[in-house]
Amino acid sequence: MNSTNKMLILPIWIKKNRTKILAFLFWLGLIAGYQVYAYSQNLTAVEVMQQLLGLMTNSLWGPAIYIILYAIRPLVIFPSTILTLAGGFLFGPVLGVLYTIIASNTSATIAYLVGYYFGQGIFKESSSDNIVQRYAERMRKNSFETVMIMRFLFLPYDLVNYLAGFLRIRWLPFITATALGSIPGTIAFILAGASIEQFDGGVPKLNPATLAASILIFIGSLVLSRLYKKREGITK
Repeated sequence: MNSTNKMLILPIWIKKNRTKILAFLFWLGLIAGYQVYAYSQNLTAVEVMQQLLGLMTNSLWGPAIYIILYAIRPLVIFPSTILTLAGGFLFGPVLGVLYTIIASNTSATIAYLVGYYFGQGIFKESSSDNIVQRYAERMRKNSFETVMIMRFLFLPYDLVNYLAGFLRIRWLPFITATALGSIPGTIAFILAGASIEQFDGGVPKLNPATLAASILIFIGSLVLSRLYKKREGITK
């Protein structure tokens, strides 16, 4: 193929894939912006989170900021646990659960879409018996039940989201199973955050009753996870 033909094909390829290109550039921009800010200010991920907590606490836009930050979290590889605890601390147990369910499912959808548009063909039919490949095969055949089980097993949250996108399973079964399967863990971590009555950078002041409820639900989630691991034949 001569250089003239290559030059003609390039604009066609760009036009055909402009949505993916724009999404990829947006993703790179988010990651670069976060990394540049954290590096220039010499901040860890936790310290960045402390600054954001102050912004959300002192603003009427706090819930919207929280949901947006949670939604874009997988694009900058920010720990979901920290944001979930922050939701309980900022908004209390009831609103914290509500906002976090909205935010986490938006976050899961964004990760799913990234996988959907950028990961096609990563997981192909294979005889490999590793756990990811095993669930990839099952997710193709029974997406709702498989995603639900993966949530109960506490498999890495973002990995499941990207995997669902890679496999291009239907979004509605994926997000429904995600919403239902993540409820126990979400409530446990929100209550843990809500148990913090005061935090000034030192030892936090905790509400014993709320913390106890969080621990009980978390233990129940672990028991459920263990039962599913036995049923699935997972030994590690």
